[in-house]
Amino acid sequence: VQLQASGGGLVQAGGSLRLSCAASDRKYDAAWFRQAPGKEREFVAAINWSGTSVYYANSVKGRFTISRDNAKNTVYLQMNTLKPEDTAVYYCAASLSDYIGSSQRGYASWGQGTLVTVSS
Repeated sequence: VQLQASGGGLVQAGGSLRLSCAASDRKYDAAWFRQAPGKEREFVAAINWSGTSVYYANSVKGRFTISRDNAKNTVYLQMNTLKPEDTAVYYCAASLSDYIGSSQRGYASWGQGTLVTVSS
């Protein structure tokens, strides 16, 4: 699965952004990860291929929503009430092995990343 992430940008704290991840295939489980400057990549959210199961990191629960439109082969990450600590490069990832967890090892395909900067 080939992935193309987009939608990053500069936003003020408290604002919103929606990231998109366009894929070359439809039946895959997907996730978003992020990597802040000087930190390791961390899990953000995951969704199964049908959209019936979702999973969030505690740090974004209640603020971020992962969803998908399989007719468009696209996964979204709606980010609300953004905080400066959400600043990071956001990566989408895909799994073809029925996995929606927080381990990077579960995802075989990765997009190129899109930068989100939240100013205080």
